[in-house]
Formats: sequence, C-alpha cells, structure tokens
Amino acid sequence: MQQFTGTGVALVTPFNDDKSVDLDALERLVNYQIENGINYLVVLGTTGEPATLTKEDKEAVKTKIIEVNNGRLPLVLGIGGNNTSAVVDQLKTTDLTHFDAILSVSPYYNKPTQEGIYQHFKAVAEATEKPIILYNVPGRTSSNMSVEVVSRLASDFDNIIAVKEAKGDIVQAMRMIQNTPDDFLVISGDDMIALPMTLAGGSGVISVIGQGLPNDFSSMINYGLEGKAKEAYQLHYKVADSIDLIFAEGNPAGIKAMLQKQGICFDEVRLPLVKASEELQTQISDFIDRL
Repeated sequence: MQQFTGTGVALVTPFNDDKSVDLDALERLVNYQIENGINYLVVLGTTGEPATLTKEDKEAVKTKIIEVNNGRLPLVLGIGGNNTSAVVDQLKTTDLTHFDAILSVSPYYNKPTQEGIYQHFKAVAEATEKPIILYNVPGRTSSNMSVEVVSRLASDFDNIIAVKEAKGDIVQAMRMIQNTPDDFLVISGDDMIALPMTLAGGSGVISVIGQGLPNDFSSMINYGLEGKAKEAYQLHYKVADSIDLIFAEGNPAGIKAMLQKQGICFDEVRLPLVKASEELQTQISDFIDRL
C-alpha cells in the first residue's frame, strides 16, 4: 500500500482538434509526470472524461499509458458506476494485469442509503482480488459516504485499502483518519486541502493540479508526509491560486488550458463540456508566466 502514498494524478485524456484521442500528447503527459516526481498514475478517472469516451477510446488510452509507463510507476484504473452488477461485470471481464489498484467511485445519481453504499462496495470487493480505493466525491454523486461506512468497509474487506476523500471537509477527513485501521490510507481528493489532510495523518493526494505542476505539488506533499509544515506551506501558497483557477469553469477544462500553455496537449474537451473561456485561459497563462 505504500505505493499509493504521496502524489497520484488523475490524468486527462488529450484530444486533437477533431476530438479524437491524441496519443502523442498522452505520451508527453505521462513522461512529464514521471520525470517530475509523481508517485502513481490514475487512468480513466473523472478527469480523464470516461463518460464521453468510447470503448475503443478507453482501450487506446489504457494501452498507451501502459506502454509509455513501462512499469515505472504504479497504475490505478478507474472502474465505477451506479449499476452495481455492471461494475462487477466490468471488474470480472477487464484485463487488470498491468494495474495495481482500482479506483471506484461511490454510486452517483441513484442517491443510495449508507447501507446501499456499503452493499455496493461489498459486491465490488468480492468481484476482484485487486486493491480497491474507494472514491467519495459528493459534489458529483450527490451522496456522501459516511465515516462509519468507510470504516466498516475498511475493516470488513482486506482488499479495500484506501479512500479518496473529496468532500472538501477537513473534519470528515480527520475523522476518517482517526476511525479507520492504521494501515488504511486516507487520500485527499481535494487539491486545496491536500496538505492539511496529509499533515493530519493522511497519505497524500490524488490530484488534478498535480499533473500541471507536478514538481511543486509532489514536493509539497512529500514535505507534508515528513512533517515539515513550514516548507510544505511555502509551496502550498505558491500554487494555491492555480487550484482555484483550474476549477473555476469545471474539470478538466481548466487543467487542459494549463497543459496547453505548457505545450503538453490541446485544451479540447468533448461535449457537454466546453473549453475554458478566453478570460480564464488568460488568467491561467498569466499564472504560469509568473510562476
């Protein structure tokens, strides 16, 4: 589980002008992470726009990342949904050979009860031997995973090893750290509070901004894990404004605008998402110039 301590990044899926997957840009993106201190890569998470990728697109993305990574960093694959049987079937039929863990989002839209969430992840855990990272993101699912359910799942299933906690509530995060087993990882899914969560005993972050500023952000988290709060907060305040900027008009439009500024990929997204406005692109460009 130590391979998921530190900074993971939820990779974008780069697109060409015609909205096809840009595999050359994906190669640049993966190498940029590896060369700048990122600890592991998350493939086809929300930031990767899987909702608008075809089955063929997803296979191409996975194949390219596996090829470019070449075993250098651990890989986490996003497999989740609000149809439990479909998620179970996907876990059983997907080739997971090259992936070290699964990131599985709490069921969205249906708004299940806490017991429904528990039973969903019970079925997920029993469908695979791979380590599972729970993903709590109420802003997208309209349903919060309680501390009690996360603690119960952590205790009941050996392969449920972590939670990506993205409610943005430092109190809930601290209670998860307090009430889960010592070897269970509480990983921030909110870039702005990733450092205080880490300093409170968390295991780092699965980040969006991290792929745009991998060196600074991973260094910040490393300082946090070492308990070096002063050094860590210097880096936090250096990059904090960029976090607000990249989420100002939704994810991943903002981070793609930043990556375009850096020459890594175009800022194209697929409908119903739209590119960042010219005003926001200018603000992001100005931030990178100042940095």
